[in-house]
Amino acid sequence: MNFILFIPDEMRAESVSCYGHPLVRMPNYDRLAAEGVRFDQCHVQHTVCAPSRCSLMTGWYPHVAGHRTLWHLLRPHEPSLFRYLREAGYYVEWHGWNDLYAVDSFPLAVDHYDAAKGKWAGYNPYAQDEAGYYSFLYEPQPGGLYDTRDMQDLQAGIDFLRSRRPGDKPFVLYLPLSMPHCPYVAPQPYHDMYDPQDLSPVRPVGVAGKPDFHELIRRYRRLDRLPESHFAKIQAVYLGMISYVDWMLGQLLDALEETGLDAETTLIVTADHGEWAGDYGLVEKWPSALEDPITRVPLLIRTPGGAAGHVVAEQVEWFDIMATMLDLAGVEARHTHFARSLVPQLNGAAGDPQRAVFAEGGYDTNQPHCFEGRWADYDIPRTPEHIYWPKGLQQQEHPESVCRATMIRTLEYKLIYRPQGVSELYDLRQDPRELHNLYGDPALEGVQRELERRLLDWYVQTADVTPMDEDPRGLPSH
Repeated sequence: MNFILFIPDEMRAESVSCYGHPLVRMPNYDRLAAEGVRFDQCHVQHTVCAPSRCSLMTGWYPHVAGHRTLWHLLRPHEPSLFRYLREAGYYVEWHGWNDLYAVDSFPLAVDHYDAAKGKWAGYNPYAQDEAGYYSFLYEPQPGGLYDTRDMQDLQAGIDFLRSRRPGDKPFVLYLPLSMPHCPYVAPQPYHDMYDPQDLSPVRPVGVAGKPDFHELIRRYRRLDRLPESHFAKIQAVYLGMISYVDWMLGQLLDALEETGLDAETTLIVTADHGEWAGDYGLVEKWPSALEDPITRVPLLIRTPGGAAGHVVAEQVEWFDIMATMLDLAGVEARHTHFARSLVPQLNGAAGDPQRAVFAEGGYDTNQPHCFEGRWADYDIPRTPEHIYWPKGLQQQEHPESVCRATMIRTLEYKLIYRPQGVSELYDLRQDPRELHNLYGDPALEGVQRELERRLLDWYVQTADVTPMDEDPRGLPSH
């Protein structure tokens, strides 16, 4: 059994065709959903790239080992999915960016890794001067469909598939792509594929009961001076980027079929988190934001001999991928984790309708090294001209706006608890777009108390993990 992980960055489920979006064209995602299993409610454990990926590889929630930032990655002493598979005899091939392993961990978990060089292409027409703003909306990316950094990484992965020979080790091919991560830009014809006037209205600006970071992000990025039509254009380009990702997936599916590897390879197509894409008048994501557009991601899995066209309506957690891959490979984890194998669902079973899913994010003010904006936390320049300048500046000047937050979500309700900010409660049956915060509403007092109890139980049960090995209690010999 081989494995391929195709993981675009910041792709939210609700903007994907097979998840019900009425406009976006994604024939290859549709094909994969028909040939495999679609998980309708898959939610990530963190809404930022690196901590989300650390959860995927370990089956740990961020609070278990403190993976909350973009620069605290998996270290050599920590377990991980790729390390288990490599130790079990798999060859691990990697093409794309990192946001997962610390440098010293790569020799333990990956056989070969590479990433296409270069930065995001495209031109930002909105200068960041006193009259400008930081909306991430760029002009079309120059060059053709094969010239993007993502396609170069994908092509390297396809070349790897074509190089396989009988008798080679089973493999894991990891393809962590950047799109549809902002800035919002794609090569033509995808950049202008969708007319903003054809889209349903984005979620409105100024929704009552939202946390303060909504308004602060708009002010720091100067988004509050933009018309609603600008955010509709952002979402239109975002959909174009998603359709371009679908085109890239088609190249991968063709290569699998051409090589015959589709008969012996499990293909997992998902994303590390979603994003706002213009909803609420906002762009990208925020470490303590936990709305469905950011936590809910696509998860499509096609495995040899598995069910075809099966839809799992019940909730699953993103790090379940780890337990599922280990189960399919016949490899046992040697650490305590909280992920569940989805192999029964891949064979046509339903999920657990009582299962709640959890996510968390944000930082505590007693840990200033976690906050962005210290200008030494990245290997990129941090000046007012940089597109991430306002993000870091807001966190430094308003650290409470990125305070710790945690979420429990059932199929009916969502509770987001913030000890230093605005908490949220939504009736998802009546309000799936999360526009009416009912936290503290007497009519839902019983629901809120039950969700808070389940949240406390979850924290107690997942607060830490005890190592599997033991240490002698006697004194060491001289």
